[in-house]
Amino acid sequence: METLPVPGLGYEDHTWVAESDGTSSRAKISAASGPYRSAVVPDLAEYDPRLPADLAADAEEATSALSRFDAYARSVLGVDSPTLGPMSSILLRTESTSSSQIENLTVGARQLALAEIGQSTSGNAQVVVANVRAMEAALELADQLDEQAVLTMQAELLHAQPGWEQHAGRYRDGLVWVGTSSISPRGASHVAPQPEQVPAAMADLMRFMRRDDLPVLVQAAIAHAQFETIHPFADGNGRTGRAIVHALLRAKGVLRSTTAPVSAGLLKDTDGYFDALTAYRAGDARPIVERFSDASRFAAFSGAQLVDDLAAQVDDARQRLTGLRPQAAAWRVVPHLVAHPVVNANLLTTTLGLNQMAAQRALAQLTDAGVLEERTGKQRNRVWQHLGIIEVLDVYAQHLRRT
Repeated sequence: METLPVPGLGYEDHTWVAESDGTSSRAKISAASGPYRSAVVPDLAEYDPRLPADLAADAEEATSALSRFDAYARSVLGVDSPTLGPMSSILLRTESTSSSQIENLTVGARQLALAEIGQSTSGNAQVVVANVRAMEAALELADQLDEQAVLTMQAELLHAQPGWEQHAGRYRDGLVWVGTSSISPRGASHVAPQPEQVPAAMADLMRFMRRDDLPVLVQAAIAHAQFETIHPFADGNGRTGRAIVHALLRAKGVLRSTTAPVSAGLLKDTDGYFDALTAYRAGDARPIVERFSDASRFAAFSGAQLVDDLAAQVDDARQRLTGLRPQAAAWRVVPHLVAHPVVNANLLTTTLGLNQMAAQRALAQLTDAGVLEERTGKQRNRVWQHLGIIEVLDVYAQHLRRT
C-alpha cells in the first residue's frame, strides 16, 4: 500500500534529572534520571503532499459525506437550530474522552444540561461544559485560524479545571511527554519538542492551516497530527486539537450549519488512532488520513441517525402543542430543546429574549401539554426537562462507548 510521506521528526539529546514526587523510591528516581531524546518538529507550511490515488478518493468521499450530513441536518432541524445544533451534548462528551486527565469521564445528558444553566453540582459536568465553550470558541474563531484563536480555545478548557488556571491560554514552559511515568520522559512513546521551540512550530502550523490549495480532510488530518506532535500546552492538547479540526472544517466550508461527531469516530478505535499518530511522526501520514476519513463517514452516518431521532422528538412536541395559539411563546421554545433539554426561566429570557412572565407562561404551556416535566418540586430554582431528548442523547452516548 502506497504511503503518504511527510517530513519525519528530528531528535535532539538531553539529560533528565528526576525529582521526587513524594511517592517514588530513591531507586526509581535514580533510574528515571539520565539521557533522553526530545522531538524536533519539521516545518509544514510549504509541505506538498503527493496523495496516492486511492487515498485521495477515500478522503474526497468522506468529505462529501460530511457535507451531505451538514445539508441534511439543516434541512431536517431547520436553520434556526443553535450553532452547535443537536450535537452539543454528545459531541463534546466525546471530545473529553481522550484527555489523560479525564479519560474516564462520563456525564449524562441531564447533568450536562443542568451544568449549562448553572444548576449542576457535578464537577465532571463543569469540565465538559468547558469543552462546549471551547468548541463554541473554535467555531466563532474559524475565520481567523491563528495562534490567538488556538490560545483562546485552550483557555476555555482549562478555566474549568481547578489547579490548571495558570496554564490557561498560554504555551507550556516545561517539557511534556506521552508515557507512563510522571517523573521522567525516559522511555516515553513521544517526547514533545522543548518548550522554546513551541512558538515557531505553532506559527508554522497556522500557516499550513490557512492554505487553500489542499484537500480539506487531508489538511485537517495532517494539521491535527502536527498539533498533537507539538503538544503546545501543559494540558488540554487532545481536546484543543480536536476543536481545531472543527474550526478548520467550518473555515473551509465543509460543515456550515452544525458540527459532526468526528471525534466519536476517531476515538472508537483509540489504538488505531494512536498508532496513526506514531506513523505520522515516523514520516507516513497515510494512516492518520485514513483514520480521519473513516471517522468522518462514521460521523455522517451516526449523526444522521441522531438527527432523525431528535427531529422525531421535536415533531412529537409540536403535535402535543396542537390547539395552542400560533403566537404562544411555547412554540419558540421547542426547537431550542434539542440543544437545551433542561431549561429554566432564565435560559428562556437570555436565549429567546422573553420577559420573566412570558417565560413562565411558556414553561406552563409546555408542561400542561406533556412536552416538559418539572422534576425539582421546588418553589425556587425550578428546572424543566424534556425526557425524550435526554434519553436519545444518552442512548447515543452508550452506543459510542460500546463501539
